[in-house]
Amino acid sequence: MNIALWIVQGLLAFGFVYSGWMKAVRHEQAKSSWPWVSEAPRGLVAFIGVAELLGALGLILPHALHIAPALTPIAAFGLASVVLMGGAFHIKRKEYPQIGVNIVFLALALFIALGRL
Repeated sequence: MNIALWIVQGLLAFGFVYSGWMKAVRHEQAKSSWPWVSEAPRGLVAFIGVAELLGALGLILPHALHIAPALTPIAAFGLASVVLMGGAFHIKRKEYPQIGVNIVFLALALFIALGRL
């Protein structure tokens, strides 16, 4: 089970690093990839990106370094809440194809959160 959790943590962290980097640093590129970015305030998009980057670090570092490993499930629950709110946002905008990614990320984050408790 530990190996499966590490694999999922790595995959999910990679996904959130990519997504967070695009939102926090590569705003123009994010606008061309995700239509909602051009309609949302830049500060909000950057905030979401930074939260995703910090959450990705929280998925890996505490448990890997054995420094406050209880932070790993907290980070996973935090990212799950970000993804859940993102899914609700996409439902409101009728962007149904994007919801599939939210469901996958939500399932992976909850798997990590519950597995590392």
